[in-house]
Parts: sequence; C-alpha cells; structure tokens
Amino acid sequence: MPTITIPIEDLVFVLATLVGAGLLLVTVLVDDILGGILDSFNVGFDIGGVSLMPPLLAFIAMFGVGGLFATQVFDIHGGQAALVGVGFGGVGFGVAYGMFRALRRAEGTRPFSVTDLVGHEASVSVAIPAGRLGTVYVRAEGQTHEIAATAAIDIVAGTAVRITGVAGTGLVVEPLATPASTSSAT
Repeated sequence: MPTITIPIEDLVFVLATLVGAGLLLVTVLVDDILGGILDSFNVGFDIGGVSLMPPLLAFIAMFGVGGLFATQVFDIHGGQAALVGVGFGGVGFGVAYGMFRALRRAEGTRPFSVTDLVGHEASVSVAIPAGRLGTVYVRAEGQTHEIAATAAIDIVAGTAVRITGVAGTGLVVEPLATPASTSSAT
C-alpha cells in the first residue's frame, strides 16, 4: 500500500490557510455577537476604527496561501517559502484593513434615542392630562417627530414645553415658564 508523504511546511501552510480563512469567515458573519461579548469585558483593540481581528486573520490565511504558492509553483522551501508567505500575508492584512476601514466609514451614525431629547423644547400636539399620556412634536435630526409624553400637570395642545426626562419610550415634559409669570415671581 503506497503512502503519501507531505512535507511539514506544506502542512503548516495548509493549516494556516484553513484556520485563518475559517476564523475570518466566522468573524465576519458573527462579528456583532463576538464584538458585543468582548465589549462587555472591555476587550478590544482598534486601528483607525477597524478591529484588529479581521486583518490579522487575513494575514494568517494569506500567509498560508503564499507559502503554498511558493512551495508548489516556485519550488521554494523552508525559510524562503515562509518569507513569500509573510509577503502574501502583509498584502492580505492591507487589503482586509482597507476593506474593513471603507465599510466602517460607510456606516451611518447612531440614530437618536429619546434620552437624547432631554432638555429640548417641544410643542404639545395632543393635550396631556396630568399623569396620563398625550403627544408632543419635537424636532430632532432635521425632522419633526411626534412622541408620546406625560406630565405632572394638565397641559393643553399647542403649549410649548421642555423635555425633562424619559418614561419608557415616552417623554416627561413640563411647560416652559412664561416671562410674565417669571417676572411676577421676582
């Protein structure tokens, strides 16, 4: 029975290719999950806004590809094949870094949340009974949004209010003090 002998360097290059490419694929597909887990442990290292993991895995995968290319196509072995692998790995690192950096730049900014509205002025669109829900118009991100709101006192429609807090997905508001009531208090 014939036996197949595989040079150890080819085995190393094949394993580097498979492990690097496999882990890169997993990282790309479930990055949000893994990133969230690592963020909860305050673990993370970025280069220019790009996580270090994808470029490193691309380096490992391309190191394997370059090493295999050197041994099979150029018939170069040993340290010289490893140097070719390092060259390929460097190119893989650069390409992955460039792609992930471009994707990071293309991402939009975080959308506003109701907590971002605290301190803003709004206008009551549907009257707010004390301790109950009504709605207010508030301008955020260049658009007018109608959001549920509550208040400690009755507020009629059309009243200008200030957002003082958040209750669930709704807002807590209070009427703006009018200059006449402010001047009579002093």
